[in-house]
Amino acid sequence: MYQGLKRMYWWVGMKKEVDQYVAACLICQKAKIDHQKLAGMLQPLNIPKWKRDSIVMDFVVRLPRTPKGHDSVWVIIDRLTKPVHFLPINIK
Repeated sequence: MYQGLKRMYWWVGMKKEVDQYVAACLICQKAKIDHQKLAGMLQPLNIPKWKRDSIVMDFVVRLPRTPKGHDSVWVIIDRLTKPVHFLPINIK
């Protein structure tokens, strides 16, 4: 944080004040690298051999309601060829 601020601002005692702020900030403490789990070795994803062999789906919810009453979108993606389908739906 200090390095980012130092590029644009400077004042007497700046480093000490930034250290004190970060030490008291709960969000800053949670973001420290020593509090995060190690991810381990990266594992490659399997490459599908055929279309529609592997698809992923997700929902985008809490959108403003359309004139037809839809408030969400169902997203479907084929991992091999990457076509994307967006289907409007209602979630109540």
